[in-house]
This record gives sequence, structure tokens and C-alpha cells, in this order.
Amino acid sequence: MKITMIGTGYVGLVTGACFSEFGHNVICVDKIAEKIKNLTDGIVPIYEPGLENIVSKNVLEKRLKFTTELSEAVASADAVFIAVGTPSSRRGDGYADLTYIYEAVREFAQYLEGYTVIVTKSTVPVGTARQVARLVKEVNPDADFDVASNPEFLREGAAINDFMRPDRVVIGVESDKAAQILKKIYNPLYLIETPIVKTGIETAELIKYASNAFLAVKISFINEMAAICEAVGADAIALAKAIGLDKRIGGKFLHPGPGYGGSCFPKDTLALMRIFQEHGHSARIVEAAVEVNAAQKAKMVKKIRDAIGGNEAGKTIAVLGLTFKPETDDMRDAPSTTILPALLEKGARIKAHDPQGVKEAAKYLPSEITYVEDPYIACENADAVVLLTEWNQYRALDLQKIKSTMISPIFVDLRNVYHPKQMKEIGFTYVGVGRS
Repeated sequence: MKITMIGTGYVGLVTGACFSEFGHNVICVDKIAEKIKNLTDGIVPIYEPGLENIVSKNVLEKRLKFTTELSEAVASADAVFIAVGTPSSRRGDGYADLTYIYEAVREFAQYLEGYTVIVTKSTVPVGTARQVARLVKEVNPDADFDVASNPEFLREGAAINDFMRPDRVVIGVESDKAAQILKKIYNPLYLIETPIVKTGIETAELIKYASNAFLAVKISFINEMAAICEAVGADAIALAKAIGLDKRIGGKFLHPGPGYGGSCFPKDTLALMRIFQEHGHSARIVEAAVEVNAAQKAKMVKKIRDAIGGNEAGKTIAVLGLTFKPETDDMRDAPSTTILPALLEKGARIKAHDPQGVKEAAKYLPSEITYVEDPYIACENADAVVLLTEWNQYRALDLQKIKSTMISPIFVDLRNVYHPKQMKEIGFTYVGVGRS
């Protein structure tokens, strides 16, 4: 199949590369010439394990191409996937900003030739595909096309595996012809018996929001339980394990911590709330999850402050991990972007380390932060260590070495990587989330 991917951001690049790995001929289109040149040379602008190898391999084998030219890419396509950004509206009201979607449609619609399936891959509110169809007809009344919705479910840091071996693929279509095209595109997944959920377009558009909102609710729920565990002397880790063993609940996303972040959960929960409001309903559970998440980040500031004696002024804090999760360089809505500025405002000095996120972190965090290339250097002469992202290299630190270089042995573990008993035996004043 001939596939055109509009947009080479995270979703577009991963999807396009993986489709080419399936054996399809894929052309990825982007307006930024330098980005296209770099991708053609095998230089990937984001950190995602395994992605650079897949891009380089399929470029070399001529199944994956990158271009700034829409005309040829669209005219020859069996399917055009729209994978441009849908950030929260700049008005700050939580609505998804569809400007880039509609701009892309107006630009490529004129080049459609022959029957084409136009697929929204970006996360978009209900009704977006209908608007895409309307715009295509306005620009190119003679176009022969169908629209479809095919939401992505890629976890940053595990996106390649998620694409190649997904829990499910959702296809929202209205015609058998469009369904058959998408079936051919995803044929390698049919062969390994991946569940393919075929729905109407509106249902498909809503599924991604519902999935992310549910996971956000699980995270906020366990963080609320962690708070009561601290209050009564219970252990939130044991609690989470026990309830997660119930097959109706499941253990994933039941990990107490500083709250969710990233490119999806914060944006998608707000957008879902706005969809409810537009149709005269309220998403009370989702609203509560959003409120709990915001409060959780503020609680983490207090937890750090209390650990170092109630006043961070003049104190040096070593921070291990800046990205919202491990195995990504994504800083969007990372807890660090809320927690660290609050500490700096009260006079703290911060030395930070992250295996992949420093370059991005510098764009999101105050300039006063000092970045270092080694976690042990970050901990030297520190009044406290804060473990903020659970990168694998932080799971087996030489704790005796760290303790010996610190001014005071205070370890604030916001991801519960270490066990309190172990840390106290070494001589740390240890603070976790939801346990003592």
C-alpha cells in the first residue's frame, strides 16, 4: 500500500516508520525542510528506543521517504494519515486546537487523485472527521474519498512495541471500501490475531479520550489512597499491589507518585471535559482526577520542603530525572515543570541530571537550574536528593557513595524506587509517597 503521513512529530514519525516496517511504501510530509533533511539522513529529532534504527533501515530500503512536497505524496496515496499536533487551545480553556489539522486538510485536499482514505491519526474531538470531509469537499468537490478515524495508543518509551504488538487497533469507518483499505494496511496485525475494533467514526474519536481519562483516573485514585496511607501509617505500595491483583482492576497505573504529565493525559482529560460540556453534561470523575493531579504536584513541593526542615532557601537540591516518565525526552507537563520552579522561587539551588531530557528541560525550566552529566555529581554537596523520574539507571545507585558526598543524607523518593527500611539502614532520612 502507498501511505502518506502528514506530520513528522511523535505520532506521525513512529506510525510512518512502523508502517514502512510492515512493508508499505510510506512518504512522510513536513513543512520544516531541515527536519526532513535530517530524517532522510537518519537523524531522528526525538528520543524513542528503537525508532532511529527503524527509520534508517527503511530509508535505506527505500520504503520510507521524507519530503516537504505535498503534491506527489498525496496524489499517489491509497491512504493519507493526518498526524499533526492538536495541543490545548492557546486560550487556556482546555479545548483541542485543531488549527493544524484544518490547515493541513486545506493544503493537501487539492492534490487528491483517485480513491483515497483520509485518516485522522491525531487525537481529535468528536466530529473532527466530519469537518475534515466538509473541508475536502470545499477545496476539491470532485475528490473521491472517505474519512476514517484510527486513534493511536502509543506509550512514549515503548511506542515501537505498542505499534507492532498492540492491545487493539481501532478503526472508525462508514464504508466497506475504507474498511478494506485499512484492513490491508494493518494486515500484519491481523496475522498475529490482534483485536481489530471496527466502529463508527464518532465512537473511534471518543475511544482515545476515554482510554486516557480512565488511566488518569487510576493514577489520581492511587495518589489519593497514598495520602490516606501516610495519614494512618499504611503502605500504599502493598495496598496498590493487593487491589491490582484483582483482575477486574489490574495493577497498571496504580503507582503512587508526583502525578501524571506528558503530551496526552493533561491535554486529553481537559478536552474530554469540554466535549461533555458542549453536549450539556459534566465529566465529574474526570474533573476530580484533574484536580487531584494538580494538587498532587503541590503536595510534592511540600513533601520536599518538609524533608529539608521546612525552608529550602539556600539549600542545594539534587534532582534525578526531569522528564515526565523514563525512556523519553518529553518534558510536556512533566511534574518537574511544576515542582522545581516552586522550589527555586523560595531560594533553593538545584542541580539536575536526566539521561535524555536535559536539552528539552532547558526549554521548559528556569535558567537557574544547573545541569550535570552524572547523577553522582548532582548529589555532591547536596542538602537533599529528589528522585523525580524512575529511569533504570537510578534503580541501582551506589547509595553509600551518594551519602558520603552529601551535606545531609536526605532522600526524597517521589517514585518509591527504594525501600524505606533499606534506606534507613544506610543512614538516609528517607521520604517516599504513601509509605513510611
